[in-house]
Amino acid sequence: MNYQDTIVEKVEGWLEITINRPEKMNSIREQTAEEILCALSEAEHDRGIGAIILKGAGRAFCTGVDASEFELREGEYFDFYRKRKRSRKVNFLFRELTDYTKPIISAIEGFALGGGLELALVGDMIVAGADAKFGMPEVRLGLMPGGGGTQTLPRLIGKALAKELIWTGRRISASEAKEYRLVNHVTESGKAVEKAQELARSICANAPLSVMLTKSAIDRGMDMALTDGMAAEGDASFLLYFSDDRHEGLSAFREKRPPAFSGK
Repeated sequence: MNYQDTIVEKVEGWLEITINRPEKMNSIREQTAEEILCALSEAEHDRGIGAIILKGAGRAFCTGVDASEFELREGEYFDFYRKRKRSRKVNFLFRELTDYTKPIISAIEGFALGGGLELALVGDMIVAGADAKFGMPEVRLGLMPGGGGTQTLPRLIGKALAKELIWTGRRISASEAKEYRLVNHVTESGKAVEKAQELARSICANAPLSVMLTKSAIDRGMDMALTDGMAAEGDASFLLYFSDDRHEGLSAFREKRPPAFSGK
């Protein structure tokens, strides 16, 4: 694919995707979403890639959806509704990330607002530079979160805090986001990518099938009763008994050497 809005680079054992629209504060248009989806699809089928780092160029991580593409023409309201549900790449991006099989780490410097914060929330972990700012300002514009924010945010920080942030539309600092457990780590300004790379390196050193199945068990289990979640975990755990990586991991442990996992 000819990447115009993003920079896609394989670094060691992971993929880094940079949203590269600094003049638009890295807002996402259809082209941007299509490029991210393409990069993610290719990475998902590449055994040499164990994680994804998502970041932004310039002063922002991402400030949401590019409003210039959001046109509602007279008499076409329900046509747009169908596009939103079935064909718009921007909407598909938010849904797709919730089922992605490899860890996604968002490295945030600067602003993560509206859909930009929602994009980070449908990933797995957030690392923020000290100067990062977070917020969902939609209510100030007569709108509401549309990229899953009313669902992902309360699941992460609880209903009361989620309602406060959404209903007031206020921005919070990286330190406050850490206090709310919205982010995993806060670094010095400009060091978020470095910390995300450290996490990716640690993840990629482990068995990729184990990472994939534990990710699925955690994500799906959050919406299950405890007994159902434990049953799902047990089934997933049993599958690993038949993997080459289990044999390699146990052999490496006995032989006191680093394992060479293959993802099989």
